[in-house]
Amino acid sequence: MAEFTLELNDDQKQVRDWLHGFAADVIRPAASEWDEREETPWPIIQEAAKVGIYSLDFYAQQFFDPTGLGIPMAMEELFWGDAGIALSIVGTGLAAVGVLANGTEEQIGTWIPQMYGDADDVKVAAFCSSEPDAGSDVASMRTRAVYDQAKDEWVLNGTKTWATNGGIANVHVVVAVVDPELGSKGHASFIVPPGTPGLSQGQKFKKHGIRASHTAEVVLDDVRVPGHCLLGGKEKLDQRLARARERAASGGERVKNAAMATFEASRPAVGAMAVGTARAAYEVALDYAKTRTQFGRPIIDNQGIAFQLADMRTRIDAARLLVWRASWMATTGKPFESAEGSMSKLYASETAKEVTAQAVQILGGNGFTREYPVERMHRDAAIYTIFEGTSEIQRLVIARTLSGMPIR
Repeated sequence: MAEFTLELNDDQKQVRDWLHGFAADVIRPAASEWDEREETPWPIIQEAAKVGIYSLDFYAQQFFDPTGLGIPMAMEELFWGDAGIALSIVGTGLAAVGVLANGTEEQIGTWIPQMYGDADDVKVAAFCSSEPDAGSDVASMRTRAVYDQAKDEWVLNGTKTWATNGGIANVHVVVAVVDPELGSKGHASFIVPPGTPGLSQGQKFKKHGIRASHTAEVVLDDVRVPGHCLLGGKEKLDQRLARARERAASGGERVKNAAMATFEASRPAVGAMAVGTARAAYEVALDYAKTRTQFGRPIIDNQGIAFQLADMRTRIDAARLLVWRASWMATTGKPFESAEGSMSKLYASETAKEVTAQAVQILGGNGFTREYPVERMHRDAAIYTIFEGTSEIQRLVIARTLSGMPIR
């Protein structure tokens, strides 16, 4: 078991510097253009694939880093470049995590490579969980999956929303209800292979931030997928549902929910994304404060500005520490007994909102214009307190974990 450390080893430092260079030289110069276009930056994704960043091998290496710091380090550097483009590069990872968390070895080997494609023909994947009436309230999910035993097929019907890469993905991972009486315990995850009839893109959303990342509805109309596309397999599902029914009857221990297993695994990574955006805004504000003069001196000479910058850097470092701790715990098998994963996502996402807002304030009128990147960073930061569990949901998870009470 790797000991927790704040010192990156030589290999990690080399990867960090490589990613930082890509973010500085390729992502950041293109950030404003793709934000304005509100389109998936396919050329940037392809460039990332050519150098090996957008690939199964790269993410596997980071995912299996024994210290747990590979993924958060990578997320921070890429999102330091630009949140929208970075999310287009890493958005496939959520679907991949969904397969890793719930799939068999055969499913992992079959489907994850198809999510990425290759440098000459890049693909993306989508994880589809949220619905128009079921975001934070996963128990209200309405998308149904019904088993057709005669054909060994599952039939999916419903509408998903807020799906990153939804409709343009090569592979969709869809969470659906298989037993409505069990609420959120009656959910399962399914692979929808490329070109499956009945799956279509609904509304594409025009967003406040992360505009280079494609977000849309996914409509499922009698979508038939083979039995082997049920993640984990039917035998495992039947056993899990039977346990859920028994425990529901006896009021016993919780059974793992398919969507929640994915979110639990990804929350520290989202925290790292927020840290990257916050750090980027802080650095712009610091440089600006050191060069912008008012009343005959740099504005950083004023305590009102200097103290803000001190608080911004302190919050960023504290957020990174929480993210690294949660990532290390997850990798080394230590349980989140105090909801450390949710803590990291909560604090880092709130930090990104606060720090980017302070950066805009430090730049004053310039910060409010698109001539400076902090305006975009502030818009982008808003998403971190919303997706993959709102800040309110994170607080609920933490409070329930600490108290052992069913707080509502």
